[in-house]
Amino acid sequence: MKVIAFKRELQGSGASRRLRISGQTPGIVYGGAEAPVLISLDHNALYHALKKEVFHSSILDLEIDGVSQQVLLRDFQVHAYKQLVLHADFQRVDAKQAIHVKVALHFTNADVSPAVKLHGATISHVANEIEVSCLPGQLPEFINVDLSNIDVGHSLHVGDLVLPAGVTAVTHGANLTIATASVPAGHVAAEAAAAEVVADKK
Repeated sequence: MKVIAFKRELQGSGASRRLRISGQTPGIVYGGAEAPVLISLDHNALYHALKKEVFHSSILDLEIDGVSQQVLLRDFQVHAYKQLVLHADFQRVDAKQAIHVKVALHFTNADVSPAVKLHGATISHVANEIEVSCLPGQLPEFINVDLSNIDVGHSLHVGDLVLPAGVTAVTHGANLTIATASVPAGHVAAEAAAAEVVADKK
């Protein structure tokens, strides 16, 4: 994705306020061998880009005054109740150096799993993203979580995920839980009651 930005010379709360009034969002680009650069971005374009999942987990082509560089969105601040992006931070990336990025999880095939199909279970998503390490060129837009084999009482962990080539999960030694399958309490009670009725008729 391409992002257009412009260098800004003025800084401070007053300058940032004036930028926002004019429809711009202040930001910064840092990292790599170059010094940090203060930038401004079109607010509406940035606001709509932030709604896209891919914008948060992709290498972006940031063009500043006509010169492009590859960056990652590292942070952004939004107003507490207004639809207003207050600031955005971007980090330069080196194609030869691994990066750590949080990537969204896409859950599939829950409806054909034994937990749902045979037992009417509910599958809970414990995590919606995981942190990964990879070279910039190998960064996936998302990671697929196949739930087709999960059964009642079982959980799916990071170690069960099939990650793209060159991508490793950053878990700090813990095999984090991604999803669990359990039968709702009301459903269990209803099944037990039905079983009792059958038993009484025998």
